[in-house]
Amino acid sequence: MAVRAVRGAVQLERDEAGHMEEQVGALLTAVLERNELHTDDLISIWFTATPDLHCDFPAAAARKLGIVDVPLICAQELDIEGAMPRVVRLLAHIESDRPRADVAHVYLGAAAALRKDIAQ
Repeated sequence: MAVRAVRGAVQLERDEAGHMEEQVGALLTAVLERNELHTDDLISIWFTATPDLHCDFPAAAARKLGIVDVPLICAQELDIEGAMPRVVRLLAHIESDRPRADVAHVYLGAAAALRKDIAQ
């Protein structure tokens, strides 16, 4: 079993806790489904949010999905002029037999424009 990293992102329409929970939940669910993962396969997840998001911690959405025994951390993205607003990104470390080239990185909605090279 190898340790792999999975990237993902979603752009929120508004800075609202319920909306963040819904969108981050959808992102996490898609990462798990597209990589055929269970929560036991998760090692840790790093979340970042752009500086314009203040409503809640992205990790709170993971906890509400039942991801309760996995280390989670949140950080703020760099405030770069012209960057896409209201974006939550994740970097999940997983255990998987899947080759690195077959890891499905998930960029939902408008966030797909962030990484056209790896978005699936």
